[in-house]
Amino acid sequence: MPDEEGAEGVWRPRLARSVMMRYDRVRGAELLLMPERAVRLSDEGGRILRLCDGRRTVADIVAELGAAFPDAPLQDDVPEFLARIRAEGWLR
Repeated sequence: MPDEEGAEGVWRPRLARSVMMRYDRVRGAELLLMPERAVRLSDEGGRILRLCDGRRTVADIVAELGAAFPDAPLQDDVPEFLARIRAEGWLR
């Protein structure tokens, strides 16, 4: 899948073409919108996926979040979360 990894073989996650992320003011939450489906994200999940722009690597995302949340176990949690979202087909 050429969209998933750059020339150096490093994954730079971004939302799949059929997925949009929107903030729902009524629910006060980030939503992933897909054809015939919507998924409400936790605050943490929304924060992570907002950084998945196709430019940042997973390591970049972990580093950026680490600056704001230095005591959080990001090295394990972020890649695991992204792998689950990728397995659903919501990230490429």
